Amino acid sequence: MTATSFDRIGPIPPDSPVVVSVPHAGRDYPLQLRAAAAVPVASMLALEDRHADTLARAARGDETLFVQRRARAWIDLNRAEDERDPLIDDGARPIPAGVAATKLRSGLGLIPRRAAPGVTLWRRRLADEEVCQRIADDHRPYHAALNTALAAARDRFGIALLIDLHSMPPLPGPRPARIVLGDRFGRSAGARLVHRIESEAIKAGAMVALNTPYPGGHILGRHGNPTDGIHAIQVEVDRRLYLDAGLNAPGKGLAATAALLRRMIDAATDELLCGEYAQAAE
Repeated sequence: MTATSFDRIGPIPPDSPVVVSVPHAGRDYPLQLRAAAAVPVASMLALEDRHADTLARAARGDETLFVQRRARAWIDLNRAEDERDPLIDDGARPIPAGVAATKLRSGLGLIPRRAAPGVTLWRRRLADEEVCQRIADDHRPYHAALNTALAAARDRFGIALLIDLHSMPPLPGPRPARIVLGDRFGRSAGARLVHRIESEAIKAGAMVALNTPYPGGHILGRHGNPTDGIHAIQVEVDRRLYLDAGLNAPGKGLAATAALLRRMIDAATDELLCGEYAQAAE
């Protein structure tokens, strides 16, 4: 079997209509990355969804789970293959107009240009060949595996849901959202599914926002197709809920946050198997 840069926990076909993806929690910083970087690994940690994989594993039941091991600084699975930054990438086209341009101009393309505002990642430009190799080795296999799992879940249960799990830095404001649900403004998932998940978070006392400031990215756009029986929702969790005070390691809130995520997944599963979606899939 060809080695992959991600872990799959759970079978194909899945035992649940819910498939979980954690694309940004990777802590593997390859030697090639460290050799080309202008900053130490510690300066790249801001790009990580720190220990979102630990949260997902703690919440997992019988869902098939995908966890990317490679760091986001190496390649961002939540960007399309053509979201390449001409300021660092010899194979990139000029930055296009539209929504994708905003992320590219800010330095958060397929290969991130910066770790945090003002922190440049690379000390040299990246050759087209090395970026294409990262796409072939890491980006395409992950998306192909997700596609296979979701199609198999849909074929088995008549419907499937991808939960794309991320973590976010604390949002500003006096009563900021602690959980943000994204469905690309209704394009990647049915409203009833989103509201079932939202209601579980609200019952737990968490402030919830929909699509603001995170509506979902390439993963939802690529895999969410409700008309074909595959829904996709991005779940962003405030890192203060499950990390320590330094937002670096799992903290005292991990168990409670994992239990909430478990209830959110269970609510979605119930909606898929017993609600209107199940009737439509029959």
